[in-house]
Parts: sequence; C-alpha cells; structure tokens
Amino acid sequence: MKTDSLFYRLFQELPRLLFDMIDRPAADAARYRFEAVELKQTSFRIDGVALPPNERPDWPIFFIEVQFQVDLDLYARLFAEVFLYLRQQRPTHPWHAVVIYPTRTVDSGDVSHYQVLLRSAHVTHVYLDEWARPRQTLTQQVIGVLLADSRQAIIEAKTVLRQFREAKAIDRELTTTIENLVETILVYKLPTLSREEIQTMLELTDVDLKQTRFYRDVFTEGRQEGRQEGRQEEGVVLILRLLQKRCGPLAAPVMERVMRLSLVQIETLSEAILDFRGMADLEQWLAMQTRE
Repeated sequence: MKTDSLFYRLFQELPRLLFDMIDRPAADAARYRFEAVELKQTSFRIDGVALPPNERPDWPIFFIEVQFQVDLDLYARLFAEVFLYLRQQRPTHPWHAVVIYPTRTVDSGDVSHYQVLLRSAHVTHVYLDEWARPRQTLTQQVIGVLLADSRQAIIEAKTVLRQFREAKAIDRELTTTIENLVETILVYKLPTLSREEIQTMLELTDVDLKQTRFYRDVFTEGRQEGRQEGRQEEGVVLILRLLQKRCGPLAAPVMERVMRLSLVQIETLSEAILDFRGMADLEQWLAMQTRE
C-alpha cells in the first residue's frame, strides 16, 4: 500500500491526528476540511539558464528572469522554477538568479515570503533604465534601442549600426548579429511599419540575415534532426517559434495547419518566413500549399 494513500485515509477519518503531530489543539481539527487536492503540473519556463563548464564547479548556474510588467507572482514562480530545476537536475554548481526589469516601478516589491532569498548573494536585480546609462558599451546601446520611445529608437538604432560599420577592425559575424537584433527590436516597437520599411531605414537586407551563423546552424540542425529521426516534429517546433517571433501569436487553427505540414514544406517555409510581414503573409502561404 502506498503510504500517501494510507495517510490520506487516516487524516480523513481522524483529522486530529495531523494536529497531534504538529502539536496544535485537537479541537481546531474539526474546523478544517481535509481533501486530496490534485495539482496539475505547471509548465515552468525559465527565460534563460546560463550553464557553466563542468570543470568549474565553483561557477554558478545563472537563472535569468525578464519581467516587463508588474507580476505579483514573479518571485513565487521564479524560486519554484529554480528549486524544481535543482531537484530534477541535481547540479554540483551553486546557483544565482538574475531578475531583469525595465525600471524599478515594475518590481512589485511583494516579497514577504522571499526576503531571505532576495537579500542574499544568490539574487541580483537589474533595472535596465539605470544600467543602460550612459550608453557606453555595445550592450548598453542595444538595450537603449529597446528602452527608447519609437522616434528615439530609430535614432539610437542608426547610431549603433553606424558605429559598427565605421569600426576599423570589423567582425562581420558580430555586426550581422547586431543588425538582426536591432531590426527585430524595431519590428516589435514599430508595428505600423513593414519589415521592408525598417530595413530601408537601417540599410539592411535579408542577405545579411541569411549569412548569420544562427540562421545557418538552426536550419541545418533542424533539417538533420528531421531526416535522422524520420519525423518532422522537431522542425515543427522550430518553425512555430520562428513564426511567433515574425508574425506574433498564432491562432489554434493556424498552428494546426503548420503542424500538418510535411518535412519538405517545413523546409520551404523556413526560407519563406524571411519575407513575411505579418500573419496575412503566413495565411497566404498556407493557402497556396493547400491549393498545391
């Protein structure tokens, strides 16, 4: 017999047993309702986990949480995720949580249950508006594009890209990565502009994106996995992520149509996605596949 089933029956039939165990007045037991509550497994998702090399057990694992809206449950969720990870993975490294906010005003400050952790050396808060001033480093400049209002974001984006292009010792791979990041930021910040209009403002082309190591590696890996395992699930997962970044949240019917695509169609879509401006382009592409 499973011990949890046994104790469930005991506590149900003899409620005072629990109170005797924890040295509380037995008379209070009658005012409690004992139930077996089923908790559905929450799909925990940490924004980022930076894993150190195995040969440096003294280096911490970094758990990164980015929060741009007030969330009273943030710290409860964060520490649940961290300790669930530690329980499941059992790493030898220490841990460190990094919580990133755009400003201090977004930090809920409702930390009554977690003050010991939040005041410890295990947690660091980053407030981007304070951290990114003055705009001295490359990363500060990129974050500056993200934090700026629409008009200023264009100015800051042009400044970042101009500095890279004018640099004497230019790293083409890094430059293309920065171009891709800046373009992506502006696509999100300027939804009324087409991607082509943004690229024109920044003097970017799709050729630049296709030359990045990210583009080459991601699609090569996806295709290889699909062929090796004889399934297209891996490709579907990858393409859904990219579509949501390019076109925004996908409705259930659209996701179902994508999930029914063959591996060849997924590969074709992975090329076509660079030309999509939004959801209408995706729906038109799917309609063409249906007709074909």
